[in-house]
Amino acid sequence: MKKTALSLGLLTAFVVNAQSIKTTIDLVHIKDDKVPVTMEFPKMKSGDVKFHFPKTVPGTYSVDDYGRFVEGIRFMDNKGKEIPFTKVNDNTYALKNAQNLSKVTYLVNDSFDDEMDESRHKAVFSPSGTDIEAGKIYLVNTHGFVGYIDNMQDVPYQLVIQKPNDFYGTTALVDQDKSEATDTFTLANYAKVTDSPLMYTKPDYITFNAGGMDLVLGVYSPTGKYKAADFKENLEKMVVAQKKFLGDMNTNKKYAIMLYLAGTQGPQIKGFGALEHHESTSVVLPEMMPKEAIDKTLTDVVSHEFFHTVNPLKTHSEEIHYFDYADPKMSQHLWMYEGGTEYFANLFQIQEGLITRDEFLQRMTEKIANSKNYNDTMPFTVMSKNVLKDEYKDQYRNVYEKGTLLAMCLDIELRKLSNGEMGYRDMIRKLSQRFGENKPFKDDQLIDELVAVTGYPQIKDFYNKYIAGDQPTPYAQYLNMAGVEIKKQETPPIFWFIRDPQQTGYDEKDNAFVFDESSAQSTFAKNIGLKITDKIVALDGKTINIQNIQSFIEYAKTIKEGQNVTVTVLRKNGDKTDKIDLKGKAVLDKMTVETLAFKANPTPAEKKLQDQWLTGKK
Repeated sequence: MKKTALSLGLLTAFVVNAQSIKTTIDLVHIKDDKVPVTMEFPKMKSGDVKFHFPKTVPGTYSVDDYGRFVEGIRFMDNKGKEIPFTKVNDNTYALKNAQNLSKVTYLVNDSFDDEMDESRHKAVFSPSGTDIEAGKIYLVNTHGFVGYIDNMQDVPYQLVIQKPNDFYGTTALVDQDKSEATDTFTLANYAKVTDSPLMYTKPDYITFNAGGMDLVLGVYSPTGKYKAADFKENLEKMVVAQKKFLGDMNTNKKYAIMLYLAGTQGPQIKGFGALEHHESTSVVLPEMMPKEAIDKTLTDVVSHEFFHTVNPLKTHSEEIHYFDYADPKMSQHLWMYEGGTEYFANLFQIQEGLITRDEFLQRMTEKIANSKNYNDTMPFTVMSKNVLKDEYKDQYRNVYEKGTLLAMCLDIELRKLSNGEMGYRDMIRKLSQRFGENKPFKDDQLIDELVAVTGYPQIKDFYNKYIAGDQPTPYAQYLNMAGVEIKKQETPPIFWFIRDPQQTGYDEKDNAFVFDESSAQSTFAKNIGLKITDKIVALDGKTINIQNIQSFIEYAKTIKEGQNVTVTVLRKNGDKTDKIDLKGKAVLDKMTVETLAFKANPTPAEKKLQDQWLTGKK
């Protein structure tokens, strides 16, 4: 039996090799922090060829232009002669009379080194980016290394990674050779290539089974502060809870988590978070975070990415199924793909006992507050469809705020209509049964499909008003059905740089306060011309460092209305950073704080709906 199996395996490998695109990523012979890549092609079907790198990739919703990190590209025929080409844009190369094209070679720079310089291009989100640090770490998001030829996206790829002998590659892929120097993988098509990230480091990984699924967790901690084993207990508990919550909606038998912990001495990056794939997720967080904070963040962000295995990775529209990497067409339904997924990532924690009811309400309180930083009357479908355009892209982050709240309200609406028999999770389960990984739905017909699977035409009215329409969602109305009220309280006037001081971050490298680009500026900040991307390093000459943050805040509390104030900031100016003083008279803003709370005396109907909503039980 073994001999027969080996023979068949060799035959299969031979057929695949003959008809596949062999792509070699060389992590051994690094040149000036650049990785050599070679792609070898089967016989061309056409003389006119267009070779692309992705403009964007699924799950990122931003124009990243991965081709801008490529240099020294050479196209060669089967005799080793170079073929002339025209560079159409950062991502695309056109070749004429290239029917003998045999190979392309090029060097890849990493995106991490450019992340803090947005003078020429907006930074790539770190978990979808690339890092090349010889002898330390190679974060290989394959879409940043591997290109494709028009009309050959469905040709199999043989991916060969040449690596240092003592490095281990964390991935969901199965290595097909036994060499210590190379890993070899066979992938069905280009979509599978881009769906398969890898992280190569000195070995620090653990494997375990949770909820019937095999997991591998690989960790890169540059100072050695953390080991993979440190996070096993928390991840195991989370995965078991997720699998229970999803039930038959998830069929994953394996999953890989690549945890990159960014230190202070390596590349300066800021895009912390995660990016989903069918069988893996890449996570980037600061190494300086306490373990408890990393555990909590992993529960929140890894669960979010894992829930994407249901939606949109396996249930999606034609725009995602037939994704155009060179000229992407976006779906209208980020409210479901991202908002619904973020709702799941919070809902499962309350229903599976990982957080309390009060903690769940606090999270929804924060999302209501954060959603007010965005345009509440912009139809979500319009924003989603046009999210790559400049006039809409700044609204994208609202998918994690208002998008979550839309799913929450729809959940309550469905439970009200069905007397607790059906909720948002049931609707998504039915949708996933109707469609699937290889059967996309038509983008403009989703609401009709949702009506069909639920049997409740009333949800179309909800959709037309609050998702496709311009009406602000009446959160109080829906929460009231479930015995939850919104309490309002006005805070004393405060002096700060953004409306919500809790959204302030700290940059350890520059000893500065920094802000999320979605944060609403205070009146004072607008008056003095502060930019949301400025880093604040001093207030009236009082500088900031990790030891004196509290005293800095206490000084800010002493500032009176109309007082002359000088704010010192670091501001990007092309390739350099300017240190400038901004001066003006202090303006103290009042804030109305809204807090969600359970009613002390809900009606029996409200209490019943509340229990069904928060437990998932009928």
